[in-house]
Amino acid sequence: MSEKRSYVSPYRDRAAAATRETILRCATVLFAEHGYARITVADIAASAGVAVRTVYASAGNKAEILDRIVDEAVAASGYRRTVEEISRTDSPEEALRLLARGTGAGNRSQETALTAVRQALPVHESGEDLWRRATEVYREALRAVAGHLHALGQLPPGLDPEQTADLLWLLFGPNSWHTLVHESGWSWEAAEELLHRTAVAAFARPA
Repeated sequence: MSEKRSYVSPYRDRAAAATRETILRCATVLFAEHGYARITVADIAASAGVAVRTVYASAGNKAEILDRIVDEAVAASGYRRTVEEISRTDSPEEALRLLARGTGAGNRSQETALTAVRQALPVHESGEDLWRRATEVYREALRAVAGHLHALGQLPPGLDPEQTADLLWLLFGPNSWHTLVHESGWSWEAAEELLHRTAVAAFARPA
């Protein structure tokens, strides 16, 4: 007697993926606009137009949903492309220009997700781990850029690669973009130009 084979439905898989995408998109907006603590799974279900049990089955509980939001935002930020472009440059100034453009585009495209994470930090059961999860790959990318800058051999003396990575984090990390754009009202383009010029000055070799 032959074994029964499980039936895989591409249509069903696509529908499930679309439902999960809708749930995560609605949850991201709700968390960003109203705060993680104030939103329930029932709120997410209502916004997505699905049953509560569908939210749990498709995306999990609130903490799991937030983790999924973080993972998708990291994947969609374009950090790999930016690091690859920078690795092909032979000019520190050009590398910093690409870094300003890439980190600005990443923060801008994932603006709602980052706001959702910031809203969750004070009330999340493990805010420190949440922030680390959201920024770990970001920092790794900046370490890769720091390594490339040092390989070019055109940086001022006294900085090791780890210190360079920390300075890049100070200049191009999410807090800098948040301070300029959201707290100070700069446009994304003006913030990009300022951070690029500041970085070029910071890494200029003394005459």
